[in-house]
Amino acid sequence: MPLKSFADGRLFGERYGSGGNRVVALHGWGRDRRDFVGVLGGLDAVALDLPGFGASPAPVDPLGAAGYANTLAPWIGSLGEPQVLVGHSFGGRVATVLAAERRELVAGLVLVAVPLVRPADSVVRKVPVGYRLIRWGNRVGLLSGDHLERAKRGRGSADYRMASGVMRDILVKVVNESYESELARLKCPVRLVWGADDREVPLDVADRSVDLLDDARLGDVGLEVIPDCGHDVPGVAPDRIRKAIEDLL
Repeated sequence: MPLKSFADGRLFGERYGSGGNRVVALHGWGRDRRDFVGVLGGLDAVALDLPGFGASPAPVDPLGAAGYANTLAPWIGSLGEPQVLVGHSFGGRVATVLAAERRELVAGLVLVAVPLVRPADSVVRKVPVGYRLIRWGNRVGLLSGDHLERAKRGRGSADYRMASGVMRDILVKVVNESYESELARLKCPVRLVWGADDREVPLDVADRSVDLLDDARLGDVGLEVIPDCGHDVPGVAPDRIRKAIEDLL
């Protein structure tokens, strides 16, 4: 698919189908629009590169999921009808906030392995004393920025180590977000698609998210769990995502 420019060059992506747009797909952290090649064929859809990934320029400021949603909302509003939003992982964070804040733009949500709430067994880890001392030494001019950067890379996740500049600040911001409030305000149909063996966003997150949606009396909610599948659902089971989209269309 040829790369297309949207929103006056602020967004790039690939367009599928030939009619009016009905589906917008948002990829995970460190990924891009190509994750949805096996999902969207034959649909009237766009797979976007989120700002800072693929061909789309990075934001100037460290946005959270709400900032990304606000960035996308005007363009989605220009499509002329409410869209089914498909979000994998980080993209699902953005899709959930957008659906909660701008209900008129969203016809349905397909949420694929999305960190919507913190896992039940998660713990808040204290910052090690040694790292705190390195940060202090950098602030007072005793240690260089390179020294601090090496320390950051030594203690962060793979995503953190790969990110830099504003994208690292964005990552730190979004990994500390949780979306219980947004889930309680959703009004559109929701389909969750999850790998049974997902270690990055365990199935417990999906179960607890469904409970929150049920508590909100949303009504039209479904969860499909895929055996022998981890976090990369678009790569392993694109047909399951496609089925969830078609169910909402």
